[in-house]
Amino acid sequence: MSSNSSASNKYPKIARFKDVSSFRHRLTELDLDLPSDEEILPASEGSPLAKSIEVGGVEVGNRWCIHPMEGWDANRDGSPSENTLRRWSNFGKSGAKLIWGGEAAAVQIDGKANPNQTLAVPENSKGLHRLLSELVGEHANCHGTTNDLLVGLQLTHSGRFCRPNDKEILEPRIAYHHPLLDAKFGIDPNDDSVVWSDEELYGLVQSYVSAASIAQEAGFRFVDVKACHGYLLHEFLSARSRAGEFGGSYSGRTKLLKLIIAGIKGKCPDLLIGVRLSLFDTVPFQTSLELGRPMDYSDYLPYRFGFGVDEENPLQMNMEEPLLLLEELKNAGVALVNLSCGSPYYNPHIQRPAIFPPSDGYQPPEDPLVGVARQIQAARRCIETVPGLPIVGTGYTYLQDFLPHVAQAVVREGWVDFVGLGRMVLSYPELPADVLAGRELRRRGICRTFSDCTTGPRNGMVSGCFPLDPFYKELPEAISVKQIKKELAAS
Repeated sequence: MSSNSSASNKYPKIARFKDVSSFRHRLTELDLDLPSDEEILPASEGSPLAKSIEVGGVEVGNRWCIHPMEGWDANRDGSPSENTLRRWSNFGKSGAKLIWGGEAAAVQIDGKANPNQTLAVPENSKGLHRLLSELVGEHANCHGTTNDLLVGLQLTHSGRFCRPNDKEILEPRIAYHHPLLDAKFGIDPNDDSVVWSDEELYGLVQSYVSAASIAQEAGFRFVDVKACHGYLLHEFLSARSRAGEFGGSYSGRTKLLKLIIAGIKGKCPDLLIGVRLSLFDTVPFQTSLELGRPMDYSDYLPYRFGFGVDEENPLQMNMEEPLLLLEELKNAGVALVNLSCGSPYYNPHIQRPAIFPPSDGYQPPEDPLVGVARQIQAARRCIETVPGLPIVGTGYTYLQDFLPHVAQAVVREGWVDFVGLGRMVLSYPELPADVLAGRELRRRGICRTFSDCTTGPRNGMVSGCFPLDPFYKELPEAISVKQIKKELAAS
């Protein structure tokens, strides 16, 4: 047996747990504080997941949220392809009443993470409206009213991970030179031409403001100023080594995010603003077929290259600055936040817990349930520390068959306001609707975290659920993904 498969079998798979009791037993073995309800209540019997909640003056109809899901499948001009429209239609079909961005839309062409990323630029205003119409129309067809449906558009610049012209060629625009990430992604540590100047950043602020205005004209009710997953605004939060007004101190490192929010509020006072935030980070991990190991950071202690990390032990979180930022975002008029962590590019096991890694990842160094509980507990601390700020939680897909049991419990206990779903909606878009209706879960649709939806784009292909979605199963890319995984397993 290869090291790849043996490492995958180190932890018991969720599908092997036959009932809630056996699932809870595993949580006890891991000493994890994670509530799970025995019985799932439908909406008709008072399910906590069916309760409405006010967000920025909008009554949102339930506690399910759909995360932004990049498909690497827009047209080269940033307009939606049929694949993009199909995904947004599925988001509408899901039954969730909060759609967080639907798609990550770049505010500038140079900020695209891939050549086929959606754009929030004037030339694509009709394309954005078409996406929204597809989602809202499908939601109306499947679930009736849309008055309690809140849909936003995620605005982004990919920063260190820009590939606007060729899926194989990185064209980074970075906040500062990070010694480990520069080495991991082949960025010349002496090339300052890839570092944003302060003057350029003021122009970027205007790009975000313009994109927000375009989103509002297209009909979106909120925009997300994306500050997560190692992309540009997240990277600025850790720019301690950057000189000038956008780095160094906490106030300098958060200035760009705050200027963008203030600019959008000034231009679009009726548009709600959300922030998806990587609440904590950790050291970049090495790409490997073996058990995940952090890159050697011993020469960089105290570690000053992360946000929400302990400088003396950067494998541990430190929530002091993230909690302060959440309080400031609330005071700045941010209507809702979506809490994630880390980056899928350099430490996916904490951001996207999975038993099977993507092709550019590594075998999980911990039972993925530990990563799920870490995110849920972090969101709990935030909601207790910053009351009154609606919070979406992340990391639930790995719970699989027991996702509804934990989701209902954490909402009932007040640990989070919304349960966010990402990968699960690619394989099983109707899961929220089925839970609310009291229907038995369709087990063959449940995401088993095979990570093919990440392996595809990492190898220049579209993203989708190749193992479980009949549409993607029939694409030529499905064969390519299988071949990549076969070669990795044999190596």
